[in-house]
Amino acid sequence: MLVLSRKIGEEIIIADRIRVKVVGIQGNRVKLGIVAPEDVTIHRQEIYQIRREFVEPSSNGTPAVAAS
Repeated sequence: MLVLSRKIGEEIIIADRIRVKVVGIQGNRVKLGIVAPEDVTIHRQEIYQIRREFVEPSSNGTPAVAAS
């Protein structure tokens, strides 16, 4: 894990395609702005985990909707 310190207005760049900017700090919360190509999905961790519960990998490695 890479750990960085950034101030408001500073950015990190991931793989020349994704920009993450600190846009605000209020108490113990940090607001981030993310700019990424349309083919990159971005989810909060809790949403990502919920979505994974309803999806199971198919035999070819692409997600398929889980049967109910």
